[in-house]
Amino acid sequence: MDRRDLLKAAAAMAPMVIAGRAFAAPAASARLLVVFLRGAYDAANIVAPVGADFYHEARPTIGLAKPDPANPNAALPLEGDWGLHPALKDSIYPLWKARQIAFVPFAGTDDMTRSHFETQDTIELGQPIGGQRDFRSGFMARLSQALGSDQPIAFSDQVPLCFQGSTRQAIPNIALTGTLKSSIDPHSAKLIQAMYEGRDARLSQSVAQGFATRETVFKSLADEMTQASRGAVTAKGFELSARRIGTLMRDHYNLAFVDVGGWDTHVNQGGAQGYLAGRIGELGRGLAGFVEEIGPAAWRDTTVIVVSEFGRTFRENGDKGTDHGHGSVYWVMGGNVRGGRMAGPQVRLSAQKLNQNRDLPVLTDYRGLIGGVVQAQFGLGADRLANVFPGAPPVGLELV
Repeated sequence: MDRRDLLKAAAAMAPMVIAGRAFAAPAASARLLVVFLRGAYDAANIVAPVGADFYHEARPTIGLAKPDPANPNAALPLEGDWGLHPALKDSIYPLWKARQIAFVPFAGTDDMTRSHFETQDTIELGQPIGGQRDFRSGFMARLSQALGSDQPIAFSDQVPLCFQGSTRQAIPNIALTGTLKSSIDPHSAKLIQAMYEGRDARLSQSVAQGFATRETVFKSLADEMTQASRGAVTAKGFELSARRIGTLMRDHYNLAFVDVGGWDTHVNQGGAQGYLAGRIGELGRGLAGFVEEIGPAAWRDTTVIVVSEFGRTFRENGDKGTDHGHGSVYWVMGGNVRGGRMAGPQVRLSAQKLNQNRDLPVLTDYRGLIGGVVQAQFGLGADRLANVFPGAPPVGLELV
């Protein structure tokens, strides 16, 4: 190699400087997994502001108790007013203690439709609100194109909107499985009804009507949740499949997406125990299994971002559930994450601080958040990042 070639090589290897910060050349070994919780998970009962009196006033039956080592159903202490759901004690909490996960409260989009479908599309497209939407241009497809040398994959039954529009390569997808089932099967219902037949006609009829009504309500809720989930795997399905995802990302893929459904909890969502606790426990165990399977070496170069289309109403509703809201809490985890902290701008919650007097405000835009993570994770220059999230400068939370 002569002197001219040596200088050219040195220039190519020099770090980029963007906005006063040095970035290495794109890391070939870097990995990113985006986990989309379809149906809008109730962030305020998972990463909960249990230190705020207003939280307990707003959630008298579903709220979590303040941290208490003697109470296994109490929230786990995080930082300031924040506590973590006890169902995550053995899965996600160890990552918090190891400073490998950060939570970003008051995160989301400025989409105010509160529609599952509109806002899921908004998140996946990653385009500015208010303009003409290009449904053939998802943000992960644009990220894949910006990286140029990645190996992308979608763990979904079809290529999701976020990967639509890839011009560089066809995006492979692998379907995961999982279904929502009624807790009482028809055979058991008939046995219970038979107990009353011939004894009390009115009671027998009432029991039969009760089961019929229950199944009608369940079917209505299941249909709504299925629609909100858009065919995404259930949390249980994710728990069973997460290790497989870890193996594939360790050995073959470095840019991946998986959607997990079942988070539309309008009725009886529960608190420390119950439906939501069961689903978040499954999600946590799945993510912990992913971390274990991908292995320490690959985990050091991996970032996982957990998002949802929006949060839920801060006050519980009359059915001991929560309705469609706005701001959420996003998770950023990885072996290279500067975790063990609540990241981003925050406000102490009160009725006056709620968005439209009903839900969490959005203080960190999801595009800026994800943009800041991928900029640091992959060493993306400002020009290429602007193509991934047009009109949204990266938010410097120094998570990676």
